[in-house]
Amino acid sequence: MKISRKVSALPASGIRRMFDLAAGYENVINLCIGEPDFDTPEHIIEAGCCALHHGYTKYVANAGLPELREAVAAKMERVNGIPCRAENVMITNGAGQSLMSVIQCVTEPGDEVIVPDPGFPNYLGYMSLARVTPVPAAAKEENEFRLRAEDIEAHITEKTSAIIINSPCNPTGAVMDREELIRIGELAEKYNLNIISDEPYEAILYDGRELFSLASVERFRNRVVTVNSFSKSYAMTGWRVGYTVGPSELIRAMTLLQESLTSSVNAAAQYAAAVALDSDQTATVQMKDVYEKRRNTLVKGLNDIRGVSCIRPGGAFYAFVNIKETGMTSMELAQRLIEKCQVVTTPGSAFGNAGEGYIRISYASATEVLEEAVERMKKELGEK
Repeated sequence: MKISRKVSALPASGIRRMFDLAAGYENVINLCIGEPDFDTPEHIIEAGCCALHHGYTKYVANAGLPELREAVAAKMERVNGIPCRAENVMITNGAGQSLMSVIQCVTEPGDEVIVPDPGFPNYLGYMSLARVTPVPAAAKEENEFRLRAEDIEAHITEKTSAIIINSPCNPTGAVMDREELIRIGELAEKYNLNIISDEPYEAILYDGRELFSLASVERFRNRVVTVNSFSKSYAMTGWRVGYTVGPSELIRAMTLLQESLTSSVNAAAQYAAAVALDSDQTATVQMKDVYEKRRNTLVKGLNDIRGVSCIRPGGAFYAFVNIKETGMTSMELAQRLIEKCQVVTTPGSAFGNAGEGYIRISYASATEVLEEAVERMKKELGEK
């Protein structure tokens, strides 16, 4: 069967390549996965089961269950400081579908969208399907991988229609501060651009950092789209529930698109997600605290390895590790770690050209697993 050019042209996942390379080895430590190692909190699981037994087995509204849209709206006001009503909320099959749908709704073929580099590689696939050109703006280690307004402005052309920001960031763990985000908002005002703010790691912030969502600033609100999910905050990756918050005209457009794509999101999963937002948040805080301890352990260990250095990420659960002094490319080192010590990492080149010279390590694994991985790497690369 002939496959369309638009699908054949989709970029292959560098992460998937590492999985394939590791498949032939035993006793593998996989630090490639961007997924919480915790189970979904029990009260959320119970809510999903209860929903199935109480009629949540039918089609639901394209834009989402009313109770979940209301719960998201309340949460956005309470947690993010964004005035919000249900009409400003769209429920999707994970944040990935939100991002793809937003890009489809706010761009035209031939537009350019500025993306962080290194950045989430799936952005490129979403843009390819929309016939939009991604324009990378480098986030540099000297700035703790925070994307700066001046780095973005250097890439703005008459074709630019939007900017994607991601804080906390996958793959670097960078957290952008309030002042820098406001400067990016002012840049969007100056050039009449939209901002897509990708915030799925919002609950995973370290060292007392506080959440700041750009849409909480009134002057930017009509040009900022906030994308989020339940996957990371509540360890619900397999439930596939995400959401978009933005101007009501965008939500209406996304609702039309949703009808043609997936119709709606699983009803019981939506009910469970509403319970997640409306119930006690202790489990989310506890997961964040565990990640923070793991981060400290991992970064300390990595900085004892010859040829390797690592700054402390401010959020998410990834370390973006500088490996330039090893003299190897990121792919060469990632392959060597698999072949010689059965530790799976992700080459930084999988996240953009600016990711070369780095590897990404996920610390969504038990502390003892991280410690064993570091010891294997020390044995292979040497100790400082």
